[in-house]
Amino acid sequence: MGAACNIDSRGRRFRAVIGFMMVIIGVVIAAFAHHWGVWRWPIASIAILLGLFGLYEARRGWCALRAMGFRTPI
Repeated sequence: MGAACNIDSRGRRFRAVIGFMMVIIGVVIAAFAHHWGVWRWPIASIAILLGLFGLYEARRGWCALRAMGFRTPI
């Protein structure tokens, strides 16, 4: 039982790009934001997890917000 496809190829591409960018941002924060102290790890982890979720959405062709009834422009 899988999620039904609810986005088109444009939405999939957009989510893949945003997801990849979020993973990169999270890795950069983890590697270089030493001045943030203890906060860099939770922020980097959240960015990476959101990026991975965006990549999952792109791969499956499924958008969590659309599944909850919200209309997204892409």
